Amino acid sequence: MRKNSVAVALALMGWAGWGQAADWAQWRGPNRDGHVPVGDKVPTTLPAEIKPRWQIPIGEGFSSPVVAGGTSAGRVFYSDLQGGKEVVHAVEAATGKELWQTPLDNVFKDAWGQGPRCTPVVDGQRVFAQSCRGELQCLSTGAGKVLWRKNYVQDFGAIFMGETGPAAGATRHGNTGPPVVDGDHLIAQAGGLQGAALVCFNKASGEVVWKSQNDTSGNAAPAIATLGGVRQAISFTALGLIGVDAGDGTLLWRVPLNTRLGRHVITPVVVDDLAIVGSYQLGLVAVNVTRDGVNFKAEPAWTNKEVAPNFASPVAAGGYVYGVGPRKNVYCLEARTGQVAWS
Repeated sequence: MRKNSVAVALALMGWAGWGQAADWAQWRGPNRDGHVPVGDKVPTTLPAEIKPRWQIPIGEGFSSPVVAGGTSAGRVFYSDLQGGKEVVHAVEAATGKELWQTPLDNVFKDAWGQGPRCTPVVDGQRVFAQSCRGELQCLSTGAGKVLWRKNYVQDFGAIFMGETGPAAGATRHGNTGPPVVDGDHLIAQAGGLQGAALVCFNKASGEVVWKSQNDTSGNAAPAIATLGGVRQAISFTALGLIGVDAGDGTLLWRVPLNTRLGRHVITPVVVDDLAIVGSYQLGLVAVNVTRDGVNFKAEPAWTNKEVAPNFASPVAAGGYVYGVGPRKNVYCLEARTGQVAWS
């Protein structure tokens, strides 16, 4: 978004027939899979013109707004650039009236632009915000008060260089993948190179529960899924795709996926025993994850370079995967085979 651009946060919620939309409190929705929850009242037709209920000017940035507490009495949370800082805001969902704003970190700028790149995550009375430079803060939803904070560079040995030399992934373009709430825990990609690639926090106190692996973070958000009967945190790092036990951080499986500068942006999509990611260099890639006793095995199932994704994470439904391809095309492919059904 450019300076003085307009956030039309409730335009899509103004459809007749979608009177009670559920919360959309994190990146890609309630389950981080791009799905509207079953039971939500969703319109089957769209009006010829969708009129915004309100609009407000905001600063530069690339992160999405999120909604918590419903569209009438709830709040919209978003981040933007204000006065050289990444700033988190809360506004009334019904009116757009600002309730509070809290500075998060100094701005980061590269060839892509400047401003925050990570969507906030709302969980109950807390909102979690992560800056490009690796500042993670837990704020109160009521007043924006800082409840606890961690810094990936200072606390976990992550390296942040910006657009310099061989820097890859989040080291180069910033920490863009929002952490994920899992019960009482918050799992973040800290990118610490001494056993803290993934860090699990007590979401209420910020206390570290476990740390795992040495990967530089990619730019993709982690996802939670159950594979082989084990609940896992799945992360598309700058080095590859990994699954760790969500309870204790034990590495369960790893598939190396190496590309120049590690621009791995796609949020992992899970279909049955397949974990699907991709990049403009790799194409779309499915990894088959199986379990034999206590051991996991992960190996590539298929690769489709025809639909190589750049930034847009796909959505899976009914055995198919839908996404945006490299030719500004919308595609549908079979999740099991990777064959394009239509484009």
